[in-house]
Amino acid sequence: MKPDMAGGCTLALVLMAVVLTRTGAVPVPRPLRALVDARGCHMAQFKSLSPKELQAFRRAKDALEESLLLKDSSCSSRLFPRPWSLRQLQEWERPVALQAELALTLKVLRAVADTALGDVLDQPLHTLRHIRSQLQACGPAQPTAGPRPRGRLQHWLHRLQEAPRKEPPGCLEASVTFNLFRLLTRDLKCVASGHLCA
Repeated sequence: MKPDMAGGCTLALVLMAVVLTRTGAVPVPRPLRALVDARGCHMAQFKSLSPKELQAFRRAKDALEESLLLKDSSCSSRLFPRPWSLRQLQEWERPVALQAELALTLKVLRAVADTALGDVLDQPLHTLRHIRSQLQACGPAQPTAGPRPRGRLQHWLHRLQEAPRKEPPGCLEASVTFNLFRLLTRDLKCVASGHLCA
């Protein structure tokens, strides 16, 4: 091939690539951030809750603790042990664990909201439902063709799923109440921070 033809072919290929890319005929990888925002995934907003939301959760927690004192339940086991920390999990596992934690928390608090504590739990339940919807908007937390829950994650998920069946209602309510601020200030913040959670 003559030098003139080689240069002409190269120029034609470059022009064709530019035209195909600009018209969208060739998929161009987008930055992950753009894809995340396009799907409606806005978990970064939960790195910290507003003082007003935290105050509503404080009032709810105080009311729940007062209610628990009146019930006088004696619980021997802890549903959320002290070493429980989403930092111990891989990044893709953290949203899976948080979804399970949120599901149990919502289930227990909804049951309690049907009692005299309904008014004080309205705002916290609304916030928790919003967090769950945003977490679900981020798509499948676990890759469909990727790894399946094993080890610590599998153990935690099993523990959370079995809790309503195995724990007495008062103990389940106590566990969720005492875990509420850890869920909001550590677990949620960890998932919202993505790979920066360390």
